[in-house]
Amino acid sequence: MSRTLQREGIWNTVVSYAGILIGFVNAIYLFPNYLDEEQVGLTRLLISISMMFAQFSALGFVNMSVRYFPYFRSKEQKHHGFLFLLLSVPMLGFAFISALFLLLKPVVMDYYDGEGSRLLIDYYYYIIPLALFTLFFNLFTAYLRSLFKTIVSSFVQDFLLRILTTLLISVYAFGWIDFHQFVQLYIGINSAIALVLVVYTLWLKQLFILPNWSGLKMIPLREMLYYGFFTFLGNISVTIITTVDQVMIGSYSLSDNGIYTTAFFMTSAIMIPARSIFKIAFPQVAEYWKEQDMVKMEKLYKQITVINMIVGLLLFIGIWANIDNLFSFMPDTYRAGKYVVLFLSMARIVDLATGINGIILATSEKYRWDLLFNVVLAGLTIWTNYIFIPLYGIEGAAMASMISYVVINLARLFFVQWVYKIQPFALSSVTITVIAGVALGASYLLPYLGNVFLDLLVRSAIITAIYGGLMISLNVYPEMNDWLKKIVYSVTGWKL
Repeated sequence: MSRTLQREGIWNTVVSYAGILIGFVNAIYLFPNYLDEEQVGLTRLLISISMMFAQFSALGFVNMSVRYFPYFRSKEQKHHGFLFLLLSVPMLGFAFISALFLLLKPVVMDYYDGEGSRLLIDYYYYIIPLALFTLFFNLFTAYLRSLFKTIVSSFVQDFLLRILTTLLISVYAFGWIDFHQFVQLYIGINSAIALVLVVYTLWLKQLFILPNWSGLKMIPLREMLYYGFFTFLGNISVTIITTVDQVMIGSYSLSDNGIYTTAFFMTSAIMIPARSIFKIAFPQVAEYWKEQDMVKMEKLYKQITVINMIVGLLLFIGIWANIDNLFSFMPDTYRAGKYVVLFLSMARIVDLATGINGIILATSEKYRWDLLFNVVLAGLTIWTNYIFIPLYGIEGAAMASMISYVVINLARLFFVQWVYKIQPFALSSVTITVIAGVALGASYLLPYLGNVFLDLLVRSAIITAIYGGLMISLNVYPEMNDWLKKIVYSVTGWKL
């Protein structure tokens, strides 16, 4: 990886993990203990629906930014009006989806008319402004990512938003505001992070919002709209895969959705390394396609897979070994989400292990195939949720998600290998998996220590020591060993 990629990846990871610690406090302690399950389910469902709303509105232009911006890039020429193009088409999409959203209110009200889900109807109109600012955030994140500026977007989403959420829940816990005011402010802080990106773009002197049609001489608008249409369908499919479980659970019970999304968040730490690296890998892959450099593409493919597996598996075994400790911080009703954590973790591990196959396809000339995979999987996700949720409740939704992620990633993996003759795995992938199994097995040999904090600390330390010690001694990832040696030398002056 280039130094820019490594530096951005490290800072993104640091910011993300600082945020995930705050997020764990919010999701595992504050939300469950100061809001009831129905209220927790409502707040999470509002976010999920607004994300779906924003994806429909974007019309595929978020991915279009990464694919075509390299051809527009010229600060002296104000990037040939690219930002205007990036914003204007999704705004038309937002106007259309908003009108449709208002027309379909009777249908939505009927769908969420159950005794456990009616609370959503009271906040139906709040979804529109939240979706608008979610759309702005996605578009500016894509624009900044194309500029190789990803740290601030990670900071506001993964750290600042969670700090503000902590403060908001604290204010509510002290009884200074009621739940209605809490929801209004919750939507407000989730919207405000988009404005931070706008101000940051202005500070970078890259806020070129006036139209300039000269760039269309290099890439015709018709071609971009055509690509945007296909990626739009693909994005909608991905959004369905990631949110349909919450939407469907919420129609049965907002309380169940509160438990499900809390378990969902517990597994989100596993994806932090991937999310951080994918942000800067996306434009890097686009550059490699422009240069037609498949050697560097495969090297990046393998490196990202190894890094993701090392960090992701460590986090998974840490979470699962401490699962009962984590649930002890919440009301007992939340223990119903234990196996939701397991199934969703399996899905995320598969997602990590298959590397950047989705990014490679989405930025290649074969992007239509990626659309096909996503559409088929969206249908599979809806069908499996429809079957499993009535049978197994929230565990059924987690099983459906696991099946969906396994199928889509394996399909992409084999397709990329077949077409481009590159794949992300090496012998080290097997070694990492075995080491994770050994570390997890060792943690089960430790009996409960009688105190949740002591047990969590000691159990986590044993896992980390065994996992890290084996990784280093077996030299699974030489670049990581070199990096650790440099840190030890800079801190102690010792050469290892």
